[in-house]
Amino acid sequence: MKYVSTRGGAGAVSAAEAIVAGLAPDRGLYVPETLPKLFGEDGDGFDMAAVTQRGYYSAAEQTLLAYFKDFSRSEIETCAAGAYDEKFDTPEIAPVTKAGGAYFLELWHGSTAAFKDMALSILPYLLKLAVHKIREDKKIVILTATSGDTGKAALAGFADVPGTEIIVFYPSDGVSAVQKRQMITQVGANVHVFGIRGNFDDAQTGVKSIFSDRHFAEELAAHDVRLSSANSINIGRLIPQVAYYVNSWIRLMVAGEIAKGESINVCVPTGNFGNILAAWYAKQLGVPIARLLCASNENKVLTDFIRTGVYDTKREFVLTSSPSMDILVSSNLERLLWHLSGGDGERILDMMRSLDTEGSFDAGDLAHSSLSEFHAGHAPMLRSHAELARLWNEERYLIDTHTAVAYTVWKDYAEETGDHTKTLIASTASPYKFAGSVAISLGLGREENEFAYIEKIREHTGVPVPYGLMNLDKKPVLHGEVIFKSDIKNAVKRSV
Repeated sequence: MKYVSTRGGAGAVSAAEAIVAGLAPDRGLYVPETLPKLFGEDGDGFDMAAVTQRGYYSAAEQTLLAYFKDFSRSEIETCAAGAYDEKFDTPEIAPVTKAGGAYFLELWHGSTAAFKDMALSILPYLLKLAVHKIREDKKIVILTATSGDTGKAALAGFADVPGTEIIVFYPSDGVSAVQKRQMITQVGANVHVFGIRGNFDDAQTGVKSIFSDRHFAEELAAHDVRLSSANSINIGRLIPQVAYYVNSWIRLMVAGEIAKGESINVCVPTGNFGNILAAWYAKQLGVPIARLLCASNENKVLTDFIRTGVYDTKREFVLTSSPSMDILVSSNLERLLWHLSGGDGERILDMMRSLDTEGSFDAGDLAHSSLSEFHAGHAPMLRSHAELARLWNEERYLIDTHTAVAYTVWKDYAEETGDHTKTLIASTASPYKFAGSVAISLGLGREENEFAYIEKIREHTGVPVPYGLMNLDKKPVLHGEVIFKSDIKNAVKRSV
């Protein structure tokens, strides 16, 4: 299987080459030239019994092998074994909990207490193998923009990995206190963290511009440096996310919650569109997903696009209590549009140019004819906070603010449509990751800082604090620099 650019201006490459490159030379995103199918009569076959016997490892291995065909089974097995180990606080890796009439896919049991651990635990293993496969002898510099969770997970995954440096840029006032503290206290000789004066889109745009700067790439190459990414623009970050939707569907059948082959809906809180695109990829594998519910907060650019076909970033940017979704430019939507267009790179390039120059694009008939499998909704903060409190008060199940957005959107969808298909909700972070907003939602009153809220929630609920968040406020700050977007390139130069 080869990978091609969504913008049609780069040749087909192997999975290993796509993983090492991160972004295609024409600024497009790498996508599989053809989509594999594992389930159903025309699928290549999936060993479900192996998942019941070996758990998450088998689901991940089989999913990755379907997409990364230049990796051997033994290589993928080694990657999965190294990634999904004791750094997760449950042997299930990504358990599913039934509550509030839905099924919550808990993706936050890794070392950083957020869903990014699921993919960023395995990406360093995939990248090291990929570098070896393509005989790359340059130092790999991982360049990443984060809205909060990717940064810490990437830092933890790549810290002190030989032959790499990792540089993370985050919006200095656009992440939670816990997220920020996780990043600025990260240890590692190859670790570099910078705050950006601006929002996530500023950080992401700045990083993307570096990837498309050929002169800068040549300058780095002269010093034996090559850039790559740990964002979901990297196909090696995105594909591992497909595995947890595959695993969850099988687990629901094994547990008798759904009948064999029964369809489910999937609801995902998303800003950059990667996590819901992974669910769409799972559907293409043959997992019977009926509807994909795209949940947004007040920054509802995706909701408006799915409903109208017009993607318009010319709107107020709102800082919310679900900051990882405070995004107006959703990178991974480009991949979906490429697939829906039948691989029309020229059309995708035109839309992305319009987005860059005008701040908007109209997908026209492409959106209206092809997005029917998606439903989009948004949840204002007060509504999602109320649902978070109600779920705890009535069922003693505690969720974070991003998951609360998805839960609210799902409830609205079921009420509006009468569709009561069993639904899997992606629970993307521990409630302790956004403790201040969660505590206020629960009516626990004001505290002096985010870390006092953590203790307040623990006392009130008895829910254990994830080990990765314990005593975080007592760790020394190692990365305190805050820069302007225009200084990103200089920061990279200083770091490598």
